[in-house]
Amino acid sequence: MPSEAIDPHGVVWTGVSKNYLKVRLLGWLLTAVIWLVVLSVPLVLVLIGVWTWLPLWVIWSLIALNVVISAWTGLLIPRQVRAIGYAERDDDLLIRSGVFFQRAMVVPYGRMQYVDVSVGPVERAFGLCSLKLHTAAVATKAEIPGLPTDEGARLREQLSARGEAKLAGL
Repeated sequence: MPSEAIDPHGVVWTGVSKNYLKVRLLGWLLTAVIWLVVLSVPLVLVLIGVWTWLPLWVIWSLIALNVVISAWTGLLIPRQVRAIGYAERDDDLLIRSGVFFQRAMVVPYGRMQYVDVSVGPVERAFGLCSLKLHTAAVATKAEIPGLPTDEGARLREQLSARGEAKLAGL
């Protein structure tokens, strides 16, 4: 979980859906299998004698490296998903993420230009969506992935209403 050094004191965080872990693991598994297949093609070509210029140890090293990186990534995904959270406060929205490189972001309601909810085919199958907050600062990457669709719709409406209220108060 993110450290207390960057978390504001007394904030109750809301985590993302448990189904988001399934979506991330499915993507990880698909990527790992594709890389394994791609790296197996040169192995087969060397073994049947088509590629004689490539040493066999190089291919085995690449396959081993792929397995190690894939295993490490697979072990990190559950922690990464647990680290994602958000908290609604009176004047702003807090978003946190990250395991090694932790991030806690404060987005004032009055600075929001629009709130975007997106759903891809895999997310749709698991009943999830991603909420993105757009502010005047282009570099702001305020996103909450893995929300249940009803929670994403509720947040979109609530954040939009709070943003309009804060802008009217200016």
